[in-house]
Amino acid sequence: MEGLKRVPVREQAPKVRAANFEEVCLGYNQEEAIEEAKRCLQCKKPMCVQGCPVSINIPGFVGKIVEGDFEAAYQILSESTSLPAVCGRVCPQETQCEGKCIRGKKGDPVSIGKLERFVADWAREHGIKPKKTAASNGKKVAVIGSGPSGLSCAGDLAKLGYEVTIFEALHEAGGVLTYGIPEFRLPKDAVVKPEVENVKSLGVKIETDVIVGKSVTVDELLEEEGFDAVFIGSGAGLPMFMGIPGENANGVFSANEYLTRSNLMKARLDDYATPMPESKKAVVVGGGNVAMDAARTALRLGAETHIVYRRSEAELPARVEEVHHAKEEGVIFDLLTNPVEILEDENCWVRGVRCIRMELGEPDASGRRRPIPVEGSEFEIEADAVIMSLGTSPNPLISSTTKGLETNKRKCIVAEAETGKTSKDGVYAGGDAVTGAATVILAMEAGRAGAKGIHEFLSK
Repeated sequence: MEGLKRVPVREQAPKVRAANFEEVCLGYNQEEAIEEAKRCLQCKKPMCVQGCPVSINIPGFVGKIVEGDFEAAYQILSESTSLPAVCGRVCPQETQCEGKCIRGKKGDPVSIGKLERFVADWAREHGIKPKKTAASNGKKVAVIGSGPSGLSCAGDLAKLGYEVTIFEALHEAGGVLTYGIPEFRLPKDAVVKPEVENVKSLGVKIETDVIVGKSVTVDELLEEEGFDAVFIGSGAGLPMFMGIPGENANGVFSANEYLTRSNLMKARLDDYATPMPESKKAVVVGGGNVAMDAARTALRLGAETHIVYRRSEAELPARVEEVHHAKEEGVIFDLLTNPVEILEDENCWVRGVRCIRMELGEPDASGRRRPIPVEGSEFEIEADAVIMSLGTSPNPLISSTTKGLETNKRKCIVAEAETGKTSKDGVYAGGDAVTGAATVILAMEAGRAGAKGIHEFLSK
């Protein structure tokens, strides 16, 4: 039946892409985008908007694609998101906007994410920028961190007329978009840098190599540097480990370090002096999107790569698309398996991982069935590299150097979800620094909430 199936999106062939770092998904061209956009029913009560954390006017921008007015579609997107080219690539649309699409009840939902990507890419290729909507109001806001939360907050505040300065600890802006997500999913020069430049085009300043808590404190920004408010969007960069024997062996990485070395420090390129030890067999521990990114990176760097995850495929927290791509490319999944020891050779280098088989019992506090070890089922996986992808928590540097800033037992900053307001007057926070590691779009939602809270605070 016409309209039930989405327009297929072109991709690199699995065997080809497994040997390069070029983008896997090639996106829609104009004709494909218009054809897919025509599937939108333009619902009077669009559930897709309710499913979008930043409440994009989805029928509005999709309708403009049908008309061929891609510039108008981009400006509609820009009203709600500072990072449309990023979101179109990495957001879990299947559980958000597309998950609510009425088309999905009897067929495929509209490919909202691929349409967002198309519009953002078209705008970049044609030099279209988001519009600044307000004159300067003379008030200054500091934003800590240039990841999705910080960029979203800064973009919204700049549109409202604030003078915004972002302070970034690393030498390049973009946060997790730059150091965490691989090139084959999110190209840096073609996508991330232009999105950052779009935020700067609104008047936002970005200062890199500034470690808030060492270079300057939050209190100094407010009391000495003349800022009227501060938004903390510093992310969650402190990796977690299992606490099993052998974790200090050479060749054990956190996924955070492994991806940062590959993405930001260009360890994958021969002409950069930041190499990683060559690996022939790598084990990635974990089942989220970051684990998929690490595994697919290790594969491209030449390693036979295993993902070890203690639950079944049904419980994998990674996006279905990422799991599918990893399998297509040749990543081996060892499910219902848990590491118990990292084995070392005589030189303290990884030589393997001792694992135990698991079975699923009753649901735990997360609602997922609890994995239980199977007695006598231990076995070894040969490996010369182990990448731990078990989540991250916020670095306590900012909270420990800021007077009166409340944190919880996980060292996350305590902040109101609706406004980002913290326990310290004039200080707002959002994203992974508040929630712990989460998705790009949820960090953007928090950044927008923080901008709203700051605007209300400074408009009193």
